[in-house]
Amino acid sequence: MIQFLYVVFPYVCLTAFVLGHLWRYRYDKFGWTTRSSQLYENRFLRIGSPLFHFGIIGVFFGHVIGLGIPKSWTEAVGVSEGIYHFLAFSVGALAGLATVVGMVILIYRRRTVGPVFSATTRMDKVMYLFLAVVIFLGLFNTVAVNVFEHYDYRDGVSVWFRGIFRFDLHPELMGEAPLGFQLHGLFAMALFALWPFTRLVHVFSAPLGYLTRPYIVYRSRDTTQLGSHQPRRGWDRVG
Repeated sequence: MIQFLYVVFPYVCLTAFVLGHLWRYRYDKFGWTTRSSQLYENRFLRIGSPLFHFGIIGVFFGHVIGLGIPKSWTEAVGVSEGIYHFLAFSVGALAGLATVVGMVILIYRRRTVGPVFSATTRMDKVMYLFLAVVIFLGLFNTVAVNVFEHYDYRDGVSVWFRGIFRFDLHPELMGEAPLGFQLHGLFAMALFALWPFTRLVHVFSAPLGYLTRPYIVYRSRDTTQLGSHQPRRGWDRVG
């Protein structure tokens, strides 16, 4: 069972992630959008959206450092384990809290504002469910490990995660991890599989064409026709 959960399942989800985006871009370019609902309601969105997006950016970079960079590398540049875990707890908890608060506001808005709720699809609901579980489990693990437990995920989960991309997985490391980390990893992989078929595809959208598009030339209006002047008739002689 451990082999399936932490070897087969991750590759199935990542394959769906890559092929799903290719399919979506090929057959649903016009659906590649956030499906913005700002026109329906702006008050909650103005608060919840920045909190969620800035928080999730902090969470993302925290995972890049925690999962992608080996412990030996941070120690080599002078970052001790004590400093690392203090930063991971303080900055990670702050980013996670901002993400959770922002997401709660956005979900409340989507559920209580009629037009926004009417524009919510089934895939939106599934996406919000998996995203909420992943975020809450991640925040729980951040607090639990640094306050109640003494599990060093950089010697377990991080090694397993990096092994996915080297085709050198160690499923036994995930099998020995606390249940919260195991569930967090499994739900995160499932979210990756769902990603291409939800509004999350907008993460990979960037207006790069804006940088190379030609200038738009605007012509000024004829000032002689403004104010109290009457427009010149086509048959009037000039001069």
